[in-house]
Amino acid sequence: MRCSAFAMGGCMKNADPLTDERDPLAPEAGDPAELLDDVSDFLGRFIAYPSPETKIAHVLWIAHCHTMDAWESTPRLAFLSPEPASGKTRALEITELLVPRPVEAVNVTPAYLFRKVGGEDGPPTILFDEIDTVFGPKAKDNEEIRGLMNAGHRRGAVAGRCVMRGKIVETEEIPAYCALAIAGLGDLPDTILTRSIIIKMQRRKPGEFVQPYRRRVHANAGHVLRDRLEAWAMTAAPELKDAWPQMPHGLEDRNADVWEPLLAIADSARGEWPEKARVAAVSLVLLSAQEPPSLGIRLLSDLKKVFLDGHALSTEAILDQLTGLDESPWGDLRGKPLTDRGLAARLRPYKVKPKTLRIGDKTPRGYERADFAEAWERYTPTPSAESKTTKTSETNSALPSQNVSLRSAADPKHQHLSETSIPHNSSPVSDVLDVLPFTARQGACPSCAGEGCRWCSS
Repeated sequence: MRCSAFAMGGCMKNADPLTDERDPLAPEAGDPAELLDDVSDFLGRFIAYPSPETKIAHVLWIAHCHTMDAWESTPRLAFLSPEPASGKTRALEITELLVPRPVEAVNVTPAYLFRKVGGEDGPPTILFDEIDTVFGPKAKDNEEIRGLMNAGHRRGAVAGRCVMRGKIVETEEIPAYCALAIAGLGDLPDTILTRSIIIKMQRRKPGEFVQPYRRRVHANAGHVLRDRLEAWAMTAAPELKDAWPQMPHGLEDRNADVWEPLLAIADSARGEWPEKARVAAVSLVLLSAQEPPSLGIRLLSDLKKVFLDGHALSTEAILDQLTGLDESPWGDLRGKPLTDRGLAARLRPYKVKPKTLRIGDKTPRGYERADFAEAWERYTPTPSAESKTTKTSETNSALPSQNVSLRSAADPKHQHLSETSIPHNSSPVSDVLDVLPFTARQGACPSCAGEGCRWCSS
């Protein structure tokens, strides 16, 4: 039976319950599963999570920061909310106590960040608050920081720079690989979202309480847990470098890259963590799949509806039907309706081009249904019947529809869990996640450089 002090950072002698004062000697890591439980308990004291799965993801992400040399890529952790006072900054403040070499970044220069990441002490953990200032209306002033965030998820990534040495211009490469947690209002461009574990923070309801946090009071308990995580990492790193965690069925490509380190840590900890981690992965991946799609995917999906009963349609007829769809964005793109040239430009990346048709005695420019077959198959596939099978009880509590199989290669006792699958490109459900886009942009969109994306239509 663990004592209450152990749950707060180790079973220490002479612990003051009011100040969390501890013996300066850090405790040993102990059982990995219990260590993760203790981290979870500590986080839960101060952070109101939107779901249990998000807290599990946060715990595993913190642990992965202590073993950065073991991973090919590191997932970003994003605390986002539609309104202020939702607990995002508090989540970063508590994270700072538990991760190695934390760097709290707000309104920093690119040079500062690059030097920190390339420092001799090892890769830091960047905690970037107010991220909406980087991807918001003034994003063009932060291109180098955005580049670091985009590239630094992969081990071995570097940032190339030209430096003056006297009168000679020389090139240098600064390491960009590091762990990154961010917090901000609104949403993020897809280049960051698809590499991130998203935690949608919310304001607490009446009756939801967390313990007031004071750094001078609680920092020592967090540092004890940090030291235990460091002690665990020293022994676990060799095993984690060779780990190949089994993914839930349907968790693949970039989602697999994001969750591989976290599932490897859960398998190494054993206990209930392999199962809990896979339930969290399933839940959060499905929630991210329900985010509003890009305007390109939205256009292809809407064209499926337009061509539902038609073989060939003129561009004029297509535009009329697109603007007539419920909640359609096509009648007001940055203050103007979609035009024939705009339609052709948006379809060009999907290898769909207009052509001359014969419709009755007229020969208008337009499109045939067959022109979209490959694009629809690749980008808006219809979920197969196999994807609609039995759900696990844990995921069913978080999501109303799909699920995946939960299997742990490290712990055979979890082999009994039911199998289901994540469909590719799950259709968005706008009423599940309330996504608040950024305010209107000035000038070219920083996400697509004016080519058209969901930010342009916001």
